[in-house]
Amino acid sequence: MTDGYRTKTSEEIELMRRSGRLLAATHELIAGMMKPGVSSAELDRAAEEFIRDGGGKPAFKGYRGYPATLCVSFNEQVVHGIPGPRRFVEGDLVGVDCGAILEGYYSDMAVTHYVGGEPPAQVDDLMKTTLRSLHKGIEKWRPGNRVGDVSAAIQKEVESRGFSVVRALVGHGIGTVMHERGLQIPNYGNAGTGLKIVEGMTAAIEPMVNMGGYDVRELKDGWTYVTADASLSCHFEHTVVATADGPRILTLP
Repeated sequence: MTDGYRTKTSEEIELMRRSGRLLAATHELIAGMMKPGVSSAELDRAAEEFIRDGGGKPAFKGYRGYPATLCVSFNEQVVHGIPGPRRFVEGDLVGVDCGAILEGYYSDMAVTHYVGGEPPAQVDDLMKTTLRSLHKGIEKWRPGNRVGDVSAAIQKEVESRGFSVVRALVGHGIGTVMHERGLQIPNYGNAGTGLKIVEGMTAAIEPMVNMGGYDVRELKDGWTYVTADASLSCHFEHTVVATADGPRILTLP
């Protein structure tokens, strides 16, 4: 335990790695389907079938009443978009978030895709900056650092490119439940502050980055968040663990 957050044993980390590997493979399947004309509901069905065939269960489906395996968020939608009949068209920027449970342990991962061809320069910059900020944050997820070091690294990278970090939503602890109590990871903040990171701490780090301002609002469906100014948004996420040798990403194939 560290300040109320339970660290994981090496055996638990291995179980989370297995869950993460299944989830990463699910995202590879999704990436191959991200084409114009495919609906988000089709994507959702394929992901659920793949996770169940791999011996796992979708982590999102039924969570607080959420109706699907995936969150599929189009363009100005930041996170938690509910899959449905809407079909992808060329030029869509689509964030896909998914969680898996395998042998009782959770993993969580998000990837943003550009549909059809090469993205325009500013969209490409948004995507690359968000992914780079994720890895800058992960690099700080090591024993002896503090959560604020992760937050500050993400914020610095994002704002250096003129984009905005969403402040209303955060990364989180993860393990035997999707959101473990005692650990939240804002994507902005001050280095040297917050909970101290120790060996065995697991987290889902997930910068959400807007092309415009950082304000968001929730739609009437009770799930989907959109940018307040209707600007594009981008989201990447990995499940990680702090080890004596540094950060380790658990959501890799």
